[in-house]
Amino acid sequence: MGASSERRRRRRIDWQSVACGVRGHAYVGTDAARLRPEDELIARELGGVRWHRCLRCDTWVPWQPPPAPSTEHPPDREQIEIPLRGEALRAKIVLRLIAVDRAFHFVVLGLLGIAVLALQAHQRADRGKFERVLTDLQKAIGGGPIQTHGHVGFIGELDKVLTLRSHTLKELGFALLAYALLEGIEAVGLWLTRRWAEYLTFLATTILLPLEIYEIANRVTALKIIGFVINVAVVVYLLFAKRLFGLRGGGSAERELHEAEMSWAALERSTPGVGPEPPAPASTGGPSA
Repeated sequence: MGASSERRRRRRIDWQSVACGVRGHAYVGTDAARLRPEDELIARELGGVRWHRCLRCDTWVPWQPPPAPSTEHPPDREQIEIPLRGEALRAKIVLRLIAVDRAFHFVVLGLLGIAVLALQAHQRADRGKFERVLTDLQKAIGGGPIQTHGHVGFIGELDKVLTLRSHTLKELGFALLAYALLEGIEAVGLWLTRRWAEYLTFLATTILLPLEIYEIANRVTALKIIGFVINVAVVVYLLFAKRLFGLRGGGSAERELHEAEMSWAALERSTPGVGPEPPAPASTGGPSA
């Protein structure tokens, strides 16, 4: 049972290590001339070797003292800003992944809206070109005279669009642009980790789920299934993990959790005790001898 639990913990993504791999470690006091006892949480000198701790992922690395230090000692705790870590960091990464998805929707829907409005502006000319292309195709394959109705597949879909009334195409184009704008607002808000964007994304995604179910019921495609699964996952994540509408204590409980994980008390709990042996480093991140 214990071994099984340990394996499950190992399979979880270490978002702190991922962030450090992308942005680099968050060390403090590497330019200091000397270390003080009160600096033990962030830097130590053991066995003649100076060790610095990443405040994000808790990795300790050996570091040579600077040949030309710019400060006497590392900054005091009240001068240090602890970077995002723990649940706060994971939430930011997940929200930004959702933001990327919404930004992709913004681009695609925006281009579709512009294309529909352009089609509406040149509908008669495009209709004539469409009929001529079909006539040439039918002659090439030995078909009969051009038919204005009854086309199937991709040609049928084009025929449906081109036979829409001008004002209907205009309404469709503006609707696509409005939806694209909504997705763009969601993307910006989620990227900036704004609480209002979480509510906006939850409501907009939830409202459209019945329509997605209807579309899948009419015609099942892999893209529709993937899109539906992603949207359901987004809704569940926002509702439970982000504690919307007061669920699981709401936003105040989430803030308290984040503050607790980004506190000096949390760093103390995850700090190895001082002993004859230095903490084992994951990698050599600083200039060591």
